[in-house]
Amino acid sequence: MKALYMTDSYLREFEATVMKVTDGKFVVLDKTAFYPNAGGQPYDTGKMTRLSDSAAFDVVFVGKFGGEISHEVKACGPDQINEGDTFRCEIDWDRRYKHMRSHTASHIISGIINERTGALITGNQISSDRTRIDFSLDDYDPSVMDSFVKEASEKAAKGADVEVSFITREDAEKEESLSKLAKGLPPGIKEIRIVDIKGIDRQADGGTHVKNTKEIGPIKLLKCENKGKNNRRLYFSIE
Repeated sequence: MKALYMTDSYLREFEATVMKVTDGKFVVLDKTAFYPNAGGQPYDTGKMTRLSDSAAFDVVFVGKFGGEISHEVKACGPDQINEGDTFRCEIDWDRRYKHMRSHTASHIISGIINERTGALITGNQISSDRTRIDFSLDDYDPSVMDSFVKEASEKAAKGADVEVSFITREDAEKEESLSKLAKGLPPGIKEIRIVDIKGIDRQADGGTHVKNTKEIGPIKLLKCENKGKNNRRLYFSIE
């Protein structure tokens, strides 16, 4: 299966052929632009329309299981999906684009936190109304976190291009700054995808992002939390 979102986050529609169907509703395609639930970024939703008879199916969940991206569908009628069927697939763009903007914003914020404090990211979760970032840090001052988010918003507003490239794992391991995550580079992946926010942040990542930081809009700190020893959390939103 080819993951089209890895090279083009802006692909909204595509055609694909069904490779496998399980329980009548879990569909594996030969290629997909639907992002699966992973890395703190939520799954895409949308619609699949069969080319042969225009039968439509809502895509309600997308996940990655055993190396395959599976699309859970809900039929709009009594029709069934079969192997070999070809579909025109459409992503819910408003949902996806909000995730893209928030994801790029989270990279800017985490990059600033790492640069200023050395803290590594221990977790994150993007949602439609706010995004959470968890990080390990001894010295913790909410007012400082607010200044970091304001700095991120200012940098985003200036407009930095965001480029995606791929390097070997061997080369990635030579560049320690590529991973802002405490758990390091994902295991078992030989080719590492790099998201480079020019002049701001460069790190390994598998999610979808905007082409330029001006697309993000203002970034606002919502709240900070102390989750225990060395475990801090902040929530932000984009406007």
